[in-house]
Amino acid sequence: MTSSGSGRGYLFAAIAAGSVFALTLGISQARPLFIGAINSQTGIGYASISLAFAIAQLIWGVAQPVAGAIADRNGPRGVMLAGLLLLVAATIATPFATQAAHLILLIGFVAACGAGALGPALLVSASNRWVPEAKRSFTAGIVNAGGSFGQFLLIPFAQLMIGVAGWQPAMMLLGATGLLALPLLLYLTREASAVPGPVSGAESLGQTVKDAVRDRDFLLLNAGFLTCGFHIAFIATHLPGVVASCELPATVSAWSLALIGLFNIFGSLWIGRVIQTARMKFALAWLYFGRACLIVAFFLAPKTTSTFLLFSIGIGFTYLSTVPPTIGLVAKRFGPRYVATLFGLVMLGHQVGGFLGAWLGGRAFETSGNYDWMWWADIALCLFAAAVHLPIRETPAPVQAAPAAAA
Repeated sequence: MTSSGSGRGYLFAAIAAGSVFALTLGISQARPLFIGAINSQTGIGYASISLAFAIAQLIWGVAQPVAGAIADRNGPRGVMLAGLLLLVAATIATPFATQAAHLILLIGFVAACGAGALGPALLVSASNRWVPEAKRSFTAGIVNAGGSFGQFLLIPFAQLMIGVAGWQPAMMLLGATGLLALPLLLYLTREASAVPGPVSGAESLGQTVKDAVRDRDFLLLNAGFLTCGFHIAFIATHLPGVVASCELPATVSAWSLALIGLFNIFGSLWIGRVIQTARMKFALAWLYFGRACLIVAFFLAPKTTSTFLLFSIGIGFTYLSTVPPTIGLVAKRFGPRYVATLFGLVMLGHQVGGFLGAWLGGRAFETSGNYDWMWWADIALCLFAAAVHLPIRETPAPVQAAPAAAA
């Protein structure tokens, strides 16, 4: 296969990247199923455990631009393999944690750093080496859909193993499944251990980052994605708690999270096709507005099993569908050369919101005994995110010429 993506060979690269994302995101999204068992076993406290998961949201965001910058300079293989081993090792070791500090270290730092090195920006950037430019929006949808497919498979698998073997063996087995990504990473990063040198006339990585953080449109994109992280992390971390507070079976949690993953597959593939012809900023605005409407309907509806499953189907369609158009806007404004680093910075903003969503969800429940004000915050932030995307420009940002180039 060539880097031009001749024939349909590029699909194999996209499917490999999507499969890696399926395993790594599936592991991360299945871990909240263990919160109640960890609390019962250790007595650490729901707020302290939520803090570990909240720190993981933040560190996952911090790790992505760092991993992206290393990969943009030195190639993705070493970064991604190291990330996989960190994620697997930390997940396997988590059942042995007995203190809040242990959970913060394993879940909040080690596993999150590993997952950050396997984030969507790096996977899309690695697969783009084999994908023609005209197909990159669609293949980004495939990669994103892969993460959702992993969520759909691994969450019910983890819940089944908890019932069959107990939560500790189940979590260790969940971590070990990540090793299935090893041959996929080797395939995806073949002949790509070294990044080609900069294109003549292109900006350096440092200059590109400086231009981005001063760009109004990049900042607006960050603001919208930060609010996305808030409600995505809240739902991913605390939906099992919402189900429990409604006195419904734990299986409702597992199937709700699995349905979110399943229907995000359809949403990701759909949005990948839509943004090939439609304006990406309008696609994002409609996704966030639709998400606000879904949360209002869920909040006002009676909390039955059917309500949770229908909400999961609807929210799943928009859940991570925001990723392909967001990556697309970054690439349109600043080009594909450093997209792993720049989208990593956008993901950092997303995960700052994720930290707040995961942590404040636990605090809200301990303070009030319910999640009501968190749902209202979700609604307001969805509407805010829809609004801030409208003024974003979809044209390339002006290049600041370096002094040597000008001379």
